[in-house]
Amino acid sequence: MRVFNFSPGPAALPVEVLEQARDEMLDWRGSGMSVMEMSHRGKAFRSIAEEAEADLRELLGVPSNYKVLFLQGGATAQFAAIPLNLTAPGDVIDFVVTGSWSKKALSEAKRYASVNVAADAGEPYVSIPPVETWQLSPNAAYVHYTPNETIGGVEFHFIPDVKGAALVADMSSTILSRPIDVSKYALIYAGAQKNIGPAGLTLVIVREDLLGRARPETPSVFNYAAMAKEGSMLNTPPTFAVYIAGLVFKWLKRKGGLEAMAEINRAKADKLYATIDASSFYRNPVAKEARSWMNVPFTLARPELDKVFIEEAKKAGLVTLEGHRSVGGMRASIYNAMPMEGVDALVSFMKEFERTKG
Repeated sequence: MRVFNFSPGPAALPVEVLEQARDEMLDWRGSGMSVMEMSHRGKAFRSIAEEAEADLRELLGVPSNYKVLFLQGGATAQFAAIPLNLTAPGDVIDFVVTGSWSKKALSEAKRYASVNVAADAGEPYVSIPPVETWQLSPNAAYVHYTPNETIGGVEFHFIPDVKGAALVADMSSTILSRPIDVSKYALIYAGAQKNIGPAGLTLVIVREDLLGRARPETPSVFNYAAMAKEGSMLNTPPTFAVYIAGLVFKWLKRKGGLEAMAEINRAKADKLYATIDASSFYRNPVAKEARSWMNVPFTLARPELDKVFIEEAKKAGLVTLEGHRSVGGMRASIYNAMPMEGVDALVSFMKEFERTKG
């Protein structure tokens, strides 16, 4: 029996996608082999990769003057790759810090450029600093922010106005959950293991005029211009992860695209937050205007019941609800692949747990 998996990543994949991958595992479309066995230089895999990119461009409305790169190394590798590609020694990068992942991106960027903390929400990171208070540098190479902080459950529900500066966003845990205006960004990057596909694939969407600026010491596999020139195949790409991502993109199109996903995701989040807010037993610490649709942390009025909650939830088929080790409590990650039935099951469990233990 499959469980409802609330993992923050690697996260649940759509059952339809898993079933199709199962059916094609040994023989992809009459090729006589699995996608995992194909040469990345062969026509079969190239068709898979090209179709995946085309579907992603359609879903996100990616303008023609942007390159889509399928890379490796996770979003964490991009913490270094972005300053290596977009800055020269002595340049300044502006950072908006709203949680653990933006802090990590800032820490890595310090190795390659000067950094300016334009805004910092401050511990315990449960809100977004008002944009009018941001202290942006006059000549920043770019402004970096994290639209959704997976650990803290803090999310921007708007694209910040950075006064014409190049805007860079780590969209690992929010991409494909709703429509976005890609043209507002200089670069978008995302680890795949939330809403795109399995771990091992990293997506970068970069405006073409920013290519060709990489520092000489930039490794070729992290050089955007070099990877773009080779169609993301300068080296062997994560072929199976690209294939699964392509199936996810097809699934999203069948579901009605990102507009339809936005309605579903908003409804899932609203239902879970309403349950928390209606209770004195559960609490979400995040400012209401900054609550994430994707990652919903919550605490119990009696912390000594945390382990009991986790154990009983698991027995009920609700798994990986532990909060991040740095913050504790619980966290329900409700990405695209989490059906409303999973949220309904969690809500019912929470109400019954409160009734019997509260």
